[in-house]
Amino acid sequence: MNILQSIVSERRADVEAAKARAPIADLRVLAGRRTHHSLAQSLAGGSGTRVIAEIKKASPSAGLIRQDYAPAAIARSYEAAGAAGISVLTEPHRFQGSDQHLREVREAVHIPVLRKDFVFDIYQVGETAALGADVILLIVAALGKDLLRTLHREALAWGLEVLVEAHTAAELKQALALEKAIIGVNSRNLKTLKTDLAVARDLAGLIPAGRLAVAESGIRTRADIETLERLGYRGFLIGESLMSAPDPAAKLNELIGPC
Repeated sequence: MNILQSIVSERRADVEAAKARAPIADLRVLAGRRTHHSLAQSLAGGSGTRVIAEIKKASPSAGLIRQDYAPAAIARSYEAAGAAGISVLTEPHRFQGSDQHLREVREAVHIPVLRKDFVFDIYQVGETAALGADVILLIVAALGKDLLRTLHREALAWGLEVLVEAHTAAELKQALALEKAIIGVNSRNLKTLKTDLAVARDLAGLIPAGRLAVAESGIRTRADIETLERLGYRGFLIGESLMSAPDPAAKLNELIGPC
C-alpha cells in the first residue's frame, strides 16, 4: 500500500465518524450561510503573480514544518502580502491539520480559501462547503474516473469551485474533461513523495490556452515561478517553502516579486 492509499484508508474512519456527528442536512444549513469568494476570478482577473499560499503544520515528506503554528495569524499575513488565495490542510494524521484550522482561516481573511484534503466521499463535499471553504481539491490519483466526475458534479451543486490535481498526462486528460475545473499540476508524486518540477514543465504543453492552470509543489524561488509563468501557469500553490521560512509572509513577498 503506497502513502496515498494509506492516507485515504485512514480518512475513511474519520469520515464515518463525522457522518455520525453531523447529518448532511446540518451541513446544508451551515453551507447556506457561506459567502463565496471566487478563486477562478482571483487567478484570472488579478495582476502580477498569483500565489495560493498554503497553511500546514507538517507533511509526510518533511515531518513537522512549523512549531509556532497559528493558522489565522498566518492567513492574515498572507492576505496582507498579496496572496490570491489560501490553502488549508485539514488532514489530521499526516499533516496535523483540522477542520477548526479552516474555520479560523475563513473568519480571518476575505480572499478565497481552498480546503486541501483527501476527498473520496460525497459527504466530504458538503462538509467542505459547511466549513466555509470556497474551493475543494480533487486528486485524480486517489479517485476512479466515475467517482471523480460524481464528486466534481456534487461540488458544483454545493456552490464550490474545484481544483482538480493531476501528476501525469493520463491524469491531466481526466482533469481537463471536467468543465469549469481549475487544473492543478502537482510536481510531487503522491505515491512516492518525490518532487520534480519537470512534471509541471512537461505537462504545461498539454493544457489548452485559456484554461486556468495552477502549478503545485516544489516551487522555491522567484526563478521557478517565472519559468512556469512563461509556460502558461496562472497560479502557484506553494506551501513548504513558505511555512518553513522564518517569516512566511516575507517569503511570499519574495516569490510574488515586483508588481
